[in-house]
Amino acid sequence: MRILLVEDDRLLGDGLKAGLAGAGFRVEWVRDGEAALAALEAEHFTALVLDLGLPRRDGLSVLASLRAGGNGIPVLVLTARDQVADKIRGLDLGADDYMIKPFDLDELAARLRALLRRAAGRAEARLIHGDLVLDPAARVVTLQGGVVSLTSREFDLLRVLLEAAGRVLSRRVLEEQLYAWGDELDSNALEVHVHHLRRKLGSDLIRTVRGVGYRVDEVSR
Repeated sequence: MRILLVEDDRLLGDGLKAGLAGAGFRVEWVRDGEAALAALEAEHFTALVLDLGLPRRDGLSVLASLRAGGNGIPVLVLTARDQVADKIRGLDLGADDYMIKPFDLDELAARLRALLRRAAGRAEARLIHGDLVLDPAARVVTLQGGVVSLTSREFDLLRVLLEAAGRVLSRRVLEEQLYAWGDELDSNALEVHVHHLRRKLGSDLIRTVRGVGYRVDEVSR
């Protein structure tokens, strides 16, 4: 789950980035509205956490520009503006959720997971594929009822593939979801993670589409 965080307060931004990373999100952080729009135009993110009081371009202007351009990314507004009129305006401009500072980090993570479930058309929080169950909140994977030990990257790769079950995801898309800006990435890192998942979960789960990427079959419920 690759999140774009737009927050101009350095102390709060540092804390949010670390806290959301601990909850399993890959977080990219920018500090003004223009940088946010540039990042969203250049790269793919699964959700946007947006402050309103931003330099260069405020959050409501960023939100209006996104929706006017047809960008349907789930947006959670995170702001100190607690007036009902501000909430109404933000929601009417296209925000999917609205939280007031100060906030609870666990609640923020839960709301983001809920936004992503709704965006994917899922009511069930867990991802179920036959005897394989992935719980995004607990970050636990079980196979035939037994817990499977996965690294953080393996867990995230499996989640991305299960969420997109039935579709082929390219190497670039997968790497964008797994690695943050500035991370050092070995040329065969993705293949290594896929190999480990196949060894732990079965060789038929993840299919290679040569020259394109990887996919898993449709999730059975």
